[in-house]
Amino acid sequence: MRFEFFIAARYLRAKRRQAVVGVITAISVIGVAAGVASLIIALAITNGMRRDLQERLVGSTSHVDLMRVAGDGIRDWRSLLERLRGVPHVVAAAPGLYGQVLISKGARSGGGLVKGVIPADEKTVGDLLQNVVQGSASALEPLARRATPCADGTGPRNDCGSAVSREIPPIVIGQDMADTLGAKVGDGVLVTSPQGELTPLGLVPKYERFQVAGIFKSGFYQYDSSYAFLRLADAQSLFSEPDLISVISFKVDDLYHADRVGRVIEDAAGKGFQTTNWMEQNRELFRALKLEQVVTFIVLALIVCVAALNILIALTMMVMEKTRDIAVLMSFGVRADQVRRIFLMQGLLISVIGTVLGLILGYGLSWLGGHYRFIRLDAAVYSIDYLPFAPRVWDAVIVAAVSLGVSLIATIYPSVSAAKVLPAEALRYE
Repeated sequence: MRFEFFIAARYLRAKRRQAVVGVITAISVIGVAAGVASLIIALAITNGMRRDLQERLVGSTSHVDLMRVAGDGIRDWRSLLERLRGVPHVVAAAPGLYGQVLISKGARSGGGLVKGVIPADEKTVGDLLQNVVQGSASALEPLARRATPCADGTGPRNDCGSAVSREIPPIVIGQDMADTLGAKVGDGVLVTSPQGELTPLGLVPKYERFQVAGIFKSGFYQYDSSYAFLRLADAQSLFSEPDLISVISFKVDDLYHADRVGRVIEDAAGKGFQTTNWMEQNRELFRALKLEQVVTFIVLALIVCVAALNILIALTMMVMEKTRDIAVLMSFGVRADQVRRIFLMQGLLISVIGTVLGLILGYGLSWLGGHYRFIRLDAAVYSIDYLPFAPRVWDAVIVAAVSLGVSLIATIYPSVSAAKVLPAEALRYE
């Protein structure tokens, strides 16, 4: 063991002649631990929010969407769809027809965004139809495809939950929308489209009755409260757009290169088309999360700075308490730079102990929060219904470096003061 480290550790373990020095030292350790733990937990929360929102956004929607620049829809889409499926890095593609509607059941109603889909294709680019918790999305399939068992093996899929009438077209809605409407599987809902029909009395909204075939739950409020799915043909009939789609959705092999693949798809589609990707659609959200992470780090790092000030005070008082001991050591031949290193190592020991305790506490609480999800959130406000935690190793490296660096800066003044002690002056009256 180095001489300086041995003396520094001995000073920390020794009984204090001034109890306040020991109290301030303990407070310094606790302060560093609290600051480090707070930083780890805060970064774990922001990382968890970013991760969960990204996973749900990317899982629930496509990576790239192709639309007409003029916004008048895509005709002759079948040949275009087959051609674009061969674009490099494209894993899957699916047609869709979007439209804003009013969905009502009795006196209850709510606005929604319906999407006409071909279920077999839609499931390859998004997960919403695979997250059906009541009923089944198989009612959206052609009749020939429905004679497959339910997930629980109880019978044909069109018999999962309540049977779907052949006369009334099916609809699959989100869990929060179902709660708003008070709708259950098998209930009828009225879907009203503002893209109405022109009559002698003027433009009259078009409405059609649908039967709830399934209810999905993605855990993402934006989708669960406003999304609904129809068969593509039923959506075209509702919006009076025969054989027209509004978007072709794509899934790519690397979601972080969606912008690059989107440009290739745009070029392959030809003039009059444009693409958007999941990063562009949610840029402001992820930018806000990044800014929140930076601000949180700066604010909580002040706790470590306060703990560093306690270290400075504790070491300064210890230098005053140990002035005679320092003078004796220097009279025995200990150099000034060795005395300086003794107090530098003493501050480093306080910082290391506090940092290790803080990392253990921070990662322990983050693991408990992520595993048991005991902090619930309002999904209508935060888009997810629990507080996620995602601690990363890299965060521990950054937090530990900041903690140790700030603490070492705080030890400079007292260690330099200790090295300036003059043995003859200190021992004059001993």
